[in-house]
Amino acid sequence: MLKKSEYRPRLNVLYETGIVSKMIKKFGYKNKMQVPKLEKICINIGVGKAKEEAASLKKAQEDIRVISGQQPVVTHAKKSISNFKIRQGDPVGCCVTLRRERMFEFLDRLISTAFPRVRDFSGLPDKSFDGRGNYSIGIREQIIFPEIDYDKVDRIRGMNITITTTAKTDEEAYNLLLLFGFPFKKRVSVPLESGESN
Repeated sequence: MLKKSEYRPRLNVLYETGIVSKMIKKFGYKNKMQVPKLEKICINIGVGKAKEEAASLKKAQEDIRVISGQQPVVTHAKKSISNFKIRQGDPVGCCVTLRRERMFEFLDRLISTAFPRVRDFSGLPDKSFDGRGNYSIGIREQIIFPEIDYDKVDRIRGMNITITTTAKTDEEAYNLLLLFGFPFKKRVSVPLESGESN
């Protein structure tokens, strides 16, 4: 049996043994310390009426805990929004931040298990980068994760997943995630007009 210190997630090994060398070859980094890497993954569920629906907030917390393997924290409104009857400090959802082993384990399950369970899945858009190498995904249903017991689901909840990398550009981050196995939609090359050349 492996000790905790000896255990290394599959994607962590893949990064060190294959992805680093491929990124160096593509972008011409001078040493492997310059190669972008995953920093953290944040999972967030918003609960609009969390103040009135304490049970709904508790179920959202349980969903994230089961999916991520880590206890989430409750998020609170930073400012009041009268149209939504939200006051500063009111609970509005919950979130969790994954790093190191848990981050790689969650990413592995997301790519290999959860995405294939999405109905009519045709790939992820490559336009959801923030300009600084970070990528956000909107998940409509928490039941795509096999850890969720469908019989115990009180309602369908969406969530937002943000993957933070150390990449300086979106192109570097795109290639990094692509090498991890992210199912991006194929990029369509624009045909040249007649008379144009490469």
